[in-house]
Amino acid sequence: MINFNNPPYVGKEIEYIKQAISKHKICGDGEFTKRCSTWLEERTKTSKALLTTSCTHATEMAAILINIQPGDEVIMPSYTFVSTADAFVLRGARVVFVDIRPDTMNIDENLIEDAITDRTRAIVPVHYAGVSCEMDTILDIAENHSLHVIEDAAQGIMSTYKGKALGTFGDYGCYSFHETKNYSMGEGGCLLVKNRGNIEMAEIIREKGTNRSKFFRGQVDKYTWVEAGSSYLPSDMNAAYLWAQLEMADEINKDRIASWNRYYEGLRPLNEKGYIELPVIPEYCGHNAHMFWIKTKDLEERMQLIDFLKKNGVLAVFHYIPLHLAAAGKKYGRFSGEDKYTTRESERLLRLPMYYGLREYEINYIIETITNFYQ
Repeated sequence: MINFNNPPYVGKEIEYIKQAISKHKICGDGEFTKRCSTWLEERTKTSKALLTTSCTHATEMAAILINIQPGDEVIMPSYTFVSTADAFVLRGARVVFVDIRPDTMNIDENLIEDAITDRTRAIVPVHYAGVSCEMDTILDIAENHSLHVIEDAAQGIMSTYKGKALGTFGDYGCYSFHETKNYSMGEGGCLLVKNRGNIEMAEIIREKGTNRSKFFRGQVDKYTWVEAGSSYLPSDMNAAYLWAQLEMADEINKDRIASWNRYYEGLRPLNEKGYIELPVIPEYCGHNAHMFWIKTKDLEERMQLIDFLKKNGVLAVFHYIPLHLAAAGKKYGRFSGEDKYTTRESERLLRLPMYYGLREYEINYIIETITNFYQ
């Protein structure tokens, strides 16, 4: 059986976890946490990178930092994971869903302005599959209406927009290091802070509302409770697992890109014959091969193909059920304008196995199996 996902593992993870244990520093902000944070700051050229227990928590921190209040509205696509909305709903905000572009499955930047009201506080673009939203337009809209931008770049580490790292355009950017992502710490994430003036408050919120970070840097002689916060620090053992992969980030990225390209070339004939549609990568995007998806004719054909692949030893899966169709989505949000593409395209999309170490012969077998289905 070819799994849909195998969590990344490069070989040094256990050694580094043992090192963390031997130093008797397994809570947050130990040596490996600092190594990962420094790597992320240098790689993305952002002001501050703070490891968190999840991308969900990174997004919650961002919602706190921009002071979301009950009654505020936040604009985002409906085609996303629940955490994108939860972070703001937990603070009493109402989510306003905007339709997506069928080519990238990202929010349609041309529909955002129509969704803005006098209650709108933020725009949350989601970079689906590590392919960037059209950020220039989104940032212009945000500036014209004095709105915050929080990037859900959960799938976007190592991806770029016009040469600049995803997660570094908005006020805050959020990465995921879940086991399904390109680089993993099991459960984990990261908050990127763009403006240096916001770093101290981000550290306070992350450290249960205390100035503990300043204490450990010797900037205060004791730490105390200074603001409302929570515990968003991951264990240094988790960071040790992640560090092994960040050391090999380029190699992992190269491996995934090669797999993505092999899928694309092998499935191109089916695309040209009109049986399936393949991903579109706009010229302004540098993507990270987070996933490889295809689109079938409709929902029924997708389910038939999933079943056919499974019977032939391949696990392929669909993705998000649009949030505006869910019970909580109806309770906490509304859809702005027409749902022209969100539901229709979500029902056609199928994700193929994609992970570090996926063998070329396995990809060839998957391509052959899909081809056989359509023959």
